[in-house]
Amino acid sequence: MESITQNLINLLNVQKMDEYLFQGQCTDLFGTHLFGGQILGQSLIAASKTTDRPAHSLHAYFIRSGRTDLPVLYKVENLRDGKSFATRQVYALQDGAVIFSAMISFAKPEQGLEYQTAAPEYPVPESFKSEQELKILNQDDIPEFMREVVMRQFDLRMHPVNPVNPFRPEKAGAEYAEYVQTFDKLTNEFDIPMFHQAILAYYSDYNLLTTSLRPHGISYANGGVRSASLDHAIYFHSEFRVDDWLLYDMHATRSSQSRGINYGQFWQNGKLVSSVTQESLMRVRP
Repeated sequence: MESITQNLINLLNVQKMDEYLFQGQCTDLFGTHLFGGQILGQSLIAASKTTDRPAHSLHAYFIRSGRTDLPVLYKVENLRDGKSFATRQVYALQDGAVIFSAMISFAKPEQGLEYQTAAPEYPVPESFKSEQELKILNQDDIPEFMREVVMRQFDLRMHPVNPVNPFRPEKAGAEYAEYVQTFDKLTNEFDIPMFHQAILAYYSDYNLLTTSLRPHGISYANGGVRSASLDHAIYFHSEFRVDDWLLYDMHATRSSQSRGINYGQFWQNGKLVSSVTQESLMRVRP
């Protein structure tokens, strides 16, 4: 029986079908709705397999809802291989239709000017309950028809800093933070930048859109709002390890036109290693 971490790696590790064509399998993490983080992670692996450099930025649009009962086909276009940078366009397709598009840029590591904003200060991860422990505490609030899906263990170990019960939402500040790491160490052929980056990309979409919902006291979990990721950008600033604790510090600055803008920063050992920007749908249901 494979570990949770190996199952996640297997999910993200798309299979090569042709030089620039890859196929990824799906998991029913949220029932029939395909988790956007899966497409982000798989598209990054697909593009990474066509170059020898780590990614430094990804800009993506979610075009259509994906399905969990079909595999995803990833078509990669080689736009440029320069001395310093390489650029790839990735299209994700299901049933003949494009559901996702991403432009991914890769760069050789180099030395240069260094600066970062001050790191946030939070207690250590072990001082907070895990997401799974919080689910158990709140399980009586979960509707019976949703309980099996909600109570599943997520692929990563997460310790929320300022958790809320999504089934009893209350108005709160537009800030949220979590510590996250894989359950097991990445080893052998998987302990390379593309898998660390893909797992971070996978997780980056998990709770980010909830940040702009917090000031309104509404939640995707109780049916009060229709929410989805619309676009997603990730910047990789330096090397990091997803099998060591990362702090994902998130905030939202504006909600309007049934959309919210969310920002996230990944910190490790006091260093800002990745930044994320996302616009999300937040359409209130009648």
